[in-house]
Formats: sequence, C-alpha cells, structure tokens
Amino acid sequence: MMHIKESRANWLGTSLAGLLLAFSLGFGPAHAEGVPAQTQRSVEQQERQTQQPLNNAPVWRGVSSGETFTTVTKGRETGVLINKSGEVWRELRNGTILKLGGWAVALVFLAIMGAYFVKGPIKLPEPRTGKLIERFTSAERLAHWTMAFSFVALAITGLLMAFGKYVLAPVLGLTLNSWLAKLAIVIHNFVGPLFAVSIVVFFIMYVRDNLPEKYDMEWLKKGGGLLGHAPAGRFNMGEKIWFWGGVTVLGVLVSATGLIMDFPNFDQTRLLMQQSHVLHASAALLFIVMSMGHIYIGSIGMEGALEAMRDGYVDETWAKAHHDAWYEDIKAGRVSAVRSKEGAAALGAQALSSN
Repeated sequence: MMHIKESRANWLGTSLAGLLLAFSLGFGPAHAEGVPAQTQRSVEQQERQTQQPLNNAPVWRGVSSGETFTTVTKGRETGVLINKSGEVWRELRNGTILKLGGWAVALVFLAIMGAYFVKGPIKLPEPRTGKLIERFTSAERLAHWTMAFSFVALAITGLLMAFGKYVLAPVLGLTLNSWLAKLAIVIHNFVGPLFAVSIVVFFIMYVRDNLPEKYDMEWLKKGGGLLGHAPAGRFNMGEKIWFWGGVTVLGVLVSATGLIMDFPNFDQTRLLMQQSHVLHASAALLFIVMSMGHIYIGSIGMEGALEAMRDGYVDETWAKAHHDAWYEDIKAGRVSAVRSKEGAAALGAQALSSN
C-alpha cells in the first residue's frame, strides 16, 4: 500500500513539473535568452493562434527556411523539408527549357518536311552498277540499331513527359494522358541504362573512321554538297559532327545526368538532382533536334542510305557519289570492299574489285 502511494506521489510530482515547464514555455517570454529558435517559433505560433486562428505563416516560414531539423531518417538533407531552389528549377524547366526546346523541335520538323515535299529525297546521279561494297558489318549494324531504337524510345517518352500535359492532355483528356505519362516514365527509366551502354560500344566501333581528315573542311565549305561536290571519306564531316557533338558529347551528358536521376538512392542532394535535370533536359532536346536531320538523311532523305544500315551494303554508284575519297581508296586497293567473312559470303561476284 505504501508502495502504491509513493508511485502516485512520484507521478504527481513529475506531472506538476511538466505542467510548470509547459506553462513557462507557453506563456513566458517568447525570446527569452537561451531559448532555442525552434521553441521560440512554437511560442510565436501559439500566441498567433489566439489572435489569428489557423494562420500557420510562422510554421511555413520555418519549413521553407532551409534550416536543418532533426529527423528519424538520417542522410543528406533529410532534415530539410523544403528546398527553396526547387521553385527556381521548376520555373526554368517549365519556362525557358521547354519553350525554347519545344519550338526548336517543331521548327526543325517543319523544315525537314518542307525540304522533303519541295525538293524531295537526294537521288543517285547515275544508274546503279550492281557492284556492291560492304559498308557496315553485322556487329556494327547491331550496335547502331541498339543505340538508335533505345534513343527513339527515350526521345518519344521524354517528349511525352515534357509536353504531354500541354499537347496531349487537351485532346486525350487528363486520365489517358496520366496513364501515358506513367508508362513513359517506366520505359524511360529502364531503357536509359541500355542507351548509356550502347553509346560506349558504338563509340569504340566507330571512332577510328570518324577522326579528322584533310577533306573535312572542304565538305563544310561546299555545304555538304549544296554548293558543289563535297569530298568525303567513309564518313563525311556532317556524320562526324553528329558522332562527336551528338552521340559522344550529348550522348554522354544525357546518359550521366540520366543515371544520376535514375538512381536517387545514392544519396544525391536535391540541388544536384535539379542541376542534373536542367542539363539532361537541355542536352536531350538539342540531341533530338540534331538527330532529326540524321534520321531524315539516313532514311527517306537519301536514296540508298537506309539500305546501307539495313543490309550493310551500298552500290558502287552510291559510294562514288557521296563518299568519293572512300571509294577511291577501295578502287586503289588501300581499303577492302569486303569487311567481314559474312560479307564475302554474301556478296560473292557482286563485290566491287579494285583495279
């Protein structure tokens, strides 16, 4: 019985002490010396509620202050509830980047379509001879198509995520656009690492023939053939610009920044994620704009170009018209017209022979 009375007395004493502490914090001076800033804000909020009920301005000022608070989850920035730079990032992304990038994609697309319907595809200047040259081996084509299909998947899903709510939502409705956006995010996140790997493989396979050559500047002076005949080796200067500026520089940039955003579990800060997104979106839109010209010329814009990457072989007439220096090297025996055992078996008597 005495034990029970002593326990009740201890509990009562502790409770009274707690009430006295709460009273002193709640009704005492708000800015007493030595009182923590967080406690002062709590006191200010309590006082405000008596005059302006439901006014939580001090709370939100504290939340958005960027100050680090104590949290159960430990890690970088886990104690910061709101990152103030997020609003700057959002305005930059939804404003400058999407507006300039969107107009660039639209105008380049319209320019390409105009060139196709007004001028038409580039035709061969002479009839085909039937003599073939192996332009790409099966391994080179596999590397190219892996990178190409993964790039197209990323480009389409990226454009859906960026412009879907402005372009598709008014037509398809919010629900269907939301499902498309979710599907686009999944595809984008899983295809991204495949694209990053394909960039490395593609670079290793093609870098040797994309090094500078003496006639590259002449190709530029001739406007790629618009101002007269433009000499070129196995790859012309336009293809080299695409290789170095597009595939290499922009490809590595979008891959690196994409991986940073794809795997946030490596404790990246929110500022790093925002900066990565700005670089990723800007580089990706520029990459898409550059790719549109490459895709057009490599498909419907030039006779024989799609055959080269689809089948691996080009006619003698095509090589002479578009890559004359490469053609002359083959004719002189400095470069072989057959680049693999597979090509030798497939071409047979159709292979172009050197003089």
